[in-house]
Amino acid sequence: MSLLHTPRYETGASALLVSVQRPEDDSRTSAETGAELHELVLALGFRPLGPINAKLRKPYARYLFGTGKAHEIAAEAEKRDAEWVVFDDQLSPSQQRNWEQLTQRTVVDRQEIILDIFARHARTTEAKLQVELAQMQYYLPRLAHAWTHLSRQKGGRRGTRGEGEKQIELDRRQVLRRIRELRDELREVQASRATMRKRRVGVPVPTGSIVGYTNAGKSSLMRILTDSRVRVANQPFATLDATTRRLAPQFEGGAVLTDTVGFIQKLPPSLIDAFKSTLEETVLAQFLVHVVDASSRNLDGHFAATTEVLEELGVADRPRVVVFNKIDLLADRIEIHAAAERLGCDPERTALVSAKTGEGINRVLELIRDVIDEQSAETVYAVPADRYDLIAYLHRNGHVLSEEHYNGVIEVRAHVAPEAGGKLAAYKCMTSHGGRSNR
Repeated sequence: MSLLHTPRYETGASALLVSVQRPEDDSRTSAETGAELHELVLALGFRPLGPINAKLRKPYARYLFGTGKAHEIAAEAEKRDAEWVVFDDQLSPSQQRNWEQLTQRTVVDRQEIILDIFARHARTTEAKLQVELAQMQYYLPRLAHAWTHLSRQKGGRRGTRGEGEKQIELDRRQVLRRIRELRDELREVQASRATMRKRRVGVPVPTGSIVGYTNAGKSSLMRILTDSRVRVANQPFATLDATTRRLAPQFEGGAVLTDTVGFIQKLPPSLIDAFKSTLEETVLAQFLVHVVDASSRNLDGHFAATTEVLEELGVADRPRVVVFNKIDLLADRIEIHAAAERLGCDPERTALVSAKTGEGINRVLELIRDVIDEQSAETVYAVPADRYDLIAYLHRNGHVLSEEHYNGVIEVRAHVAPEAGGKLAAYKCMTSHGGRSNR
């Protein structure tokens, strides 16, 4: 046995879910994270049982809970004939070992469940490397637990060790070596990605990032906005890799959107660090498209969790279009308007959308156009009538408002970002929001 490879979960295996409510959590937050755990284990093919709602007044070293509560949970696992016990919180290696000894069942925590989902959904080389690195770091302190089933020699000459102790050291050295290799490989891949990003940033096209809570429909929206075939699945963390696509051809002037990993409550910091590649795209984006699941029972909590992560990234004040998705699942839309007002969403930057039916998509494109136009200057260019290449360039890289022909010159009024306007500097007449050129 070795923990260098994660165990494969058996499809259909029963899992007793334990929802942990810490002192700082209210009952609604606890219920929401418990519901998330239910979706997470379903994504792995488990048959969830429960959950058991367990209030944690203070953490204990042995089981996280007190002995009485621990035996109560163990008895429930026995009563329901659960094959696994899954905790909606993080367990230390010793606590995990103690629980398995108490319940005589396989016990995992929220972090291990998320890690396995990440491993299944990673597609690019970088994402796979990041997942494996996070797994190695998670399992390193748990190596001793993997070999407790082996006998250990006692007595004998000095230096004699049991079979388990020898294997632990071999595994430990192997894991540490692999961690060093993964870090080296990641540095190379990230350097290559930084080069590609630099080239993309050099192209005068506005950049946006789709953000939101996991399973809010970000990839579905990305697919319809960009007319692309990005992966879509109705399950948590279906998207891990940063996927960048150009907005649909009918979007004049062009812009690119990047789909990012969904946010979630109780996501361990080590896992956030493992996916800086997708979050870096958010930091570099000129505008954000914040997708919210309008059908969620905890819409406010999801909105707050996403905003909190954006604040941590330092981009909460970035121009933002808020999209309430899945309105096709609503019987009454009045509540969504009330929720938007309650959350402080700017009605001039808010859209109600169904990525499934296509309703509201044009509104999203209009809002994105407004945001881009606000970030660029309205400029008038006097272009020679025979320079069709420059006129085409303006249409590709700006938002053309009007064209007027006179005396062998085409006067073009357009919103153009500064980085795109450099090529046309010699033909610029004025920068304004009205009036005619005097050139």
